[in-house]
Amino acid sequence: MSTTFALIDCNNFFVSCERLFRPDLATRPVVVLSSNDGCVIARSNEAKALDIPMGAPVFKYRQIFRDNAVVIFSANFELYGDISTRIARLLTRVTPQIEIYSVDESFLDLSQLNIPDYGSWGRQISQRVLSEVGIPVSIGIAASKTLAKLASERAKRDPRLAGALDLTTTPVEQRQRIFQDIPIQDVWGIGWRLAPKLKAVGIQTALQLSQMSPQLAKQLVGIHGRQLVSELNGLSCYPLEPTHKPRQSIMRGRTFGEDTTDPLVIEAAIASLTARACLQLRRANLLAGNVVVSLSTNRHKPGYNHQSSYVTLPMPGADTGLITAELQRHVAGMFNPRAAYHRANVLFYNLISPATLQTDLFGTLSVADSDHSQRRLQAFDAINQRHGAGIIRYAAEDLSRAWQPKHDLRSPRYTTNWQELPTAQVS
Repeated sequence: MSTTFALIDCNNFFVSCERLFRPDLATRPVVVLSSNDGCVIARSNEAKALDIPMGAPVFKYRQIFRDNAVVIFSANFELYGDISTRIARLLTRVTPQIEIYSVDESFLDLSQLNIPDYGSWGRQISQRVLSEVGIPVSIGIAASKTLAKLASERAKRDPRLAGALDLTTTPVEQRQRIFQDIPIQDVWGIGWRLAPKLKAVGIQTALQLSQMSPQLAKQLVGIHGRQLVSELNGLSCYPLEPTHKPRQSIMRGRTFGEDTTDPLVIEAAIASLTARACLQLRRANLLAGNVVVSLSTNRHKPGYNHQSSYVTLPMPGADTGLITAELQRHVAGMFNPRAAYHRANVLFYNLISPATLQTDLFGTLSVADSDHSQRRLQAFDAINQRHGAGIIRYAAEDLSRAWQPKHDLRSPRYTTNWQELPTAQVS
């Protein structure tokens, strides 16, 4: 059966989220910074025109920011995540055959839909997302996911396409002209790691890759290369991934706002990261059997040190209090008072469904205790969901706030925090 995919790609997503509540910034250069306001992670088209690269260190570009009145925002991931969820809900109403590829990209399988004109359909969906959510998107439609990705990038750069490009009906000559303009490193799945191998044999563009022998592509970059050649020629090799694919692990980590030797700061950071990971576990209806907790100093400073502790929980669970207490004991054992810690991570793995939880041979694991824990935490989560995230929390999280990343320029969390709702004045 022939396939048809659409890739919905949000334009400059983080910047678009900021502009959603600041229409006065529609034509001004805007950048969004990473955690701790260290480097640029999103740019408006106006900022790109100033040759501000992705990943630009802030301290090197401050003068350019000042000279060009660049508007700067700290990352507001809570806002971006909520806007992303709203777009996903809208797309799910179009078709349940959806793969949320990233926070700003989603694939749709259109094969089962009766759409007479994909180009017109794409422009309608682009306008619908803009009017209902407020975020501009570019849509690429093609017989494979790789072609859909290339089409969306083209639609993003060419305003004449009105936000959508359909490659399913594009003449071969026009498609080849599009491919000729795409550097090999910009092909989805190639990137900077595989591009040198292909360039070494003279493959510089997407067109040259599409005309390459599948056998040679496989020799150079493995089965992935053969699949890419097929995808560029309209033969789908990458099916839609299920939206609710079971998680294999959950990780939460954070670079601190400033390096610290204070054990209370470390304890608060571990408690907060554990609370977030456990909440994600409960939302996915999963229990964790093992956790890795790690602390590291700044790798860019002398004496870099990284320490990890592998923890097997007494019983698989998602109980924030019990897991936090277990991890704190391990952190205390590896804490070095002479080390200035820069980052902490918690990684949950060996995830299982509560329905598969079994007691052991000697009866040391209590299913009844697990059920009681789940009911208590359901009440805990319900209160936070109704009255605001973190309205109730474990005391260890409040031992210190010094570990939290800097976000001095963060915009309000307009859609997820009652205290930061936007206000309107009518005169």
